[in-house]
Amino acid sequence: MKARLPEGYNMKQGDMMRRVQKMQEDMQNAQAEVEASVFEAAAGGGAVSAKVNGKKELLEVKIQPEVVDPDDVEMLEDLLVAAVNECMKQADAAMESKMGAVTGGLNIPGMPGLF
Repeated sequence: MKARLPEGYNMKQGDMMRRVQKMQEDMQNAQAEVEASVFEAAAGGGAVSAKVNGKKELLEVKIQPEVVDPDDVEMLEDLLVAAVNECMKQADAAMESKMGAVTGGLNIPGMPGLF
């Protein structure tokens, strides 16, 4: 007995669904890969460094002792912000790059992992 396809269904639709499912799997894999990555940046010539993961969770902050000046806490705060922000930018760029590679640059609303 031969299987019958629903009325109005054609093979192109089935092929398209398989492609969309494959793209979704590839996107999930790319997202997991980026989330497992670690991004590091420094500010003030290496006086302050930070590490974040691809989920944009702060993992580590290092401060060189010579940067700690009780009379200039504001500078230290600025260096910390700069280092962490640079890490976040790296994580965002990696995610955009991976997702762009999977989707061919398409902006597909509602697909998991895109932002």
